[in-house]
Amino acid sequence: MSEMANVENKDEIKEIEEKSVKRVLIPEICMYDNKESTGYVMEIILPGVEKKDVKVKMNKDNLIIYGESDNIKYGGVFQLCCPVDHENAKSTYNNGLLKVEVPYIDELKDIIEVKID
Repeated sequence: MSEMANVENKDEIKEIEEKSVKRVLIPEICMYDNKESTGYVMEIILPGVEKKDVKVKMNKDNLIIYGESDNIKYGGVFQLCCPVDHENAKSTYNNGLLKVEVPYIDELKDIIEVKID
């Protein structure tokens, strides 16, 4: 009976050893103004991650990135210094480089004059 229990334990140990443990990392990111200074360009490095395994989310203040390869999970929330027009964001992904471009919100667009009494 003890030999049978020993065999079962070895099988369990082998199964645990075969399961890969994924490392969780914050991806490297570079943020800069576009050439016209009308928006942000963000380049995020996700080595080994396929396009289908990348997720990008945004609001006017934050960029949220998820990506997963065979042995690494990437994730990060990056706060933006200026409000952006996230509904007009565009992104591309090529060979582990995610590029997100998004225009700034024109903070002066909806300014009105306030009458002084």
